[in-house]
Amino acid sequence: MRWRSHSKKVPDLSRKWLAVYTRPRWEKKVNMLLTEKGLESYCPLNKVRRKWSDRMKVVEEPLFKSYVFVKVDNEDRSAVRMTNGAINFVYWNGKPAVIKEKEINAIKRFLNEYENVEANPVDLKVNQRVRITNGTLMDKEGKVLDVRHKTVKVAIDSLGYILVAYIERTKLTSAQP
Repeated sequence: MRWRSHSKKVPDLSRKWLAVYTRPRWEKKVNMLLTEKGLESYCPLNKVRRKWSDRMKVVEEPLFKSYVFVKVDNEDRSAVRMTNGAINFVYWNGKPAVIKEKEINAIKRFLNEYENVEANPVDLKVNQRVRITNGTLMDKEGKVLDVRHKTVKVAIDSLGYILVAYIERTKLTSAQP
């Protein structure tokens, strides 16, 4: 059992933002269930205008399909895994992938400022530097090896290894040289 002093507002540095992979179309539900368990959870919602037969309506759709972010420490991870609709954490190098606080805040600011956010494909060329914008390799950079119809073969050259992955075009953006 842990004891935390509540006399001072000290940030809990053991808690980190992790990505949770959810059942398809369960992002909002998993976010609500995690919050009900007292966990800090975030499901980025994109405001999208949809046309019904008789009117236009703004609906909120998850920005990242099948992903929710949760800020937990090691002891809370099993509670997350036991949440209905949560499949597992997104892993990177055998450990749950940690998302930086500043990235979560940037997503929040962006979605507060804009609605109808779209992910548009970038015109990609062989040898171009790209940054991955979504999924387990989010924020990693690499070099385009091959461009196909919907996927791009990218060499991710961080960590002293070259990982080669086929990544959907919509999950890539040009990286500054």
